[in-house]
Amino acid sequence: MKIYGLIGKSIQQSFSPAYFNDKFESLSLDDHYYHLFQFDSLDMLEGHDWSMVQGMNVTMPYKESIIPFLDGLSDDAATIGAVNTIQINEAGKWIGHNTDVFGFQLSLMGFLGDQRIENALVLGSGGASKAVCFVLDQLDILHKVVSRKGPISYTDLDETFLRDSQLIINTTPLGMGEYLNMMPDLPLNHIGKQHYLFDLIYNPEKTLFLEKGEQQGAQIQNGFDMLVFQAEKAWEIWNQKEIIPT
Repeated sequence: MKIYGLIGKSIQQSFSPAYFNDKFESLSLDDHYYHLFQFDSLDMLEGHDWSMVQGMNVTMPYKESIIPFLDGLSDDAATIGAVNTIQINEAGKWIGHNTDVFGFQLSLMGFLGDQRIENALVLGSGGASKAVCFVLDQLDILHKVVSRKGPISYTDLDETFLRDSQLIINTTPLGMGEYLNMMPDLPLNHIGKQHYLFDLIYNPEKTLFLEKGEQQGAQIQNGFDMLVFQAEKAWEIWNQKEIIPT
């Protein structure tokens, strides 16, 4: 048996098991299985049998705190300071990668098309936010991070911030799970047709953040395409073979 899986907390509704197990079935990989490793603490890693595990994904809240448990990092993961994919090499070493970068960039470029964006707001400052900021740097899109911890807080957001930031990206968990009926605290009256709202959440399909933005005339995009692209990139890393997203 070759096991792959997802390390996280409160991940019962994750997209990954169905996606990968369907993939294994379509490829006739009967000895492959994708499992949820739901841990209340990463200290539980040390008491688990990993002998049949070939590779893993990592989700919130562990994308940053997983790093001390790894044996090495890819260049992108080291630069970003967050990991969402773990490759287990032939020597049994755990190597951290960040495929959120790949997934977000492809999805964002498809969303924006020919639209040129100069400034963005990134809501949240966790591991996913770091990957998003890395991509925005690569695309030469100036950006500011908004977080309860500062330096820019939600109370700082006013008409000027919203007018100058065509792209607004939610990287927080607000809008899913126990936060289903919540959204980042934005002055919605300053959002309009000139705005592009991207939410990394994929379930529900339309979060409150996207729903309210759409009502104001904004273009909206959820995180489903990003998730598919990053999952395929993880599969490539685990198997060291090239994939071409479609």
